[in-house]
Amino acid sequence: MKSKKTELNVDVIGGQGSLTVAEEKAISEFIRQRKLASQKNKKTDRSKAA
Repeated sequence: MKSKKTELNVDVIGGQGSLTVAEEKAISEFIRQRKLASQKNKKTDRSKAA
């Protein structure tokens, strides 16, 4: 049986104000680290398959 998807009706995601410089840097660093970890995992998966 298929599960129903809930559709959200939102105008803004996040808080009321804009991000501070420190928050922007923290988010950018988090995304950069996730991207690097993902690339490392892909490289190790390829070497295991060979």
